[in-house]
Amino acid sequence: MGFFTRESPVEKEWRRLLIEERRFLQKRLEKKSPLFQEKLKEKVPPKLQSTLDTAFSKAFALIFEKGTGLVEKTYSRQKLEQEYQVRQYALKIKQDSKSLRSFSKTVRNTSAKNTLLSGASGIGMGALGIGLPDIPIFTGMLLKNLYEIALHFGYGYEAKEERYFILLLIQGAVSNGETLLETDQKLNQFIHDGKLPDGYEEKKQIEAAAKALSKELLYLKFLQGVPLVGAVGGVYDAVYMKQIAAYAGIKYRRRYLQGRK
Repeated sequence: MGFFTRESPVEKEWRRLLIEERRFLQKRLEKKSPLFQEKLKEKVPPKLQSTLDTAFSKAFALIFEKGTGLVEKTYSRQKLEQEYQVRQYALKIKQDSKSLRSFSKTVRNTSAKNTLLSGASGIGMGALGIGLPDIPIFTGMLLKNLYEIALHFGYGYEAKEERYFILLLIQGAVSNGETLLETDQKLNQFIHDGKLPDGYEEKKQIEAAAKALSKELLYLKFLQGVPLVGAVGGVYDAVYMKQIAAYAGIKYRRRYLQGRK
């Protein structure tokens, strides 16, 4: 008679993670464009896409170069690092699933708060007909959320390798089709070996993430530039903040668990 091998907490959490990861990818692969985008196609200026590309690229470059300190003023890095150490210690002592899942629970709570803030900001600016000027604010809030998620799992965000990981997360979360699958594979490869690709150029990766974001938000930012009606477009700041945070939570969790396997 054979014996059943009981799963360890890490193995159990890894299995749960893979299920959530497949669901997220499948949902993005099956995504269909909302009806309102089709109706707005003829009204969107031809040059708006390139304008958005440039705006997001500049926002990322500026925050990476000079703005990380400003972003950190919106939360206590020391406190988040201490809370991570407490969770690590609890896991070391207890070695149970509840302690392991506490990392993801903390991330969900943080992301929910940041999503609400992003939504309030987007709606407010949309009501005033402010679309393009919202991009630096949205980008700052987005990176704030991702920085906090990284700290909750014990990772930093200043190193070139960490910025690469963050930019890939953003690109993957708003992509679909082959681009999504390729980006997801790049993330898993980095999680496995922690190395930058040969010939990596941060500027090009910033442009790739910016282009993915601008393509997804094109019609919404156009709509957000219309007073009052723009509040509807502003709502989607929260929608995409939540979407990117969900994907980031999955990938940082995968990275953390793989380090413990």
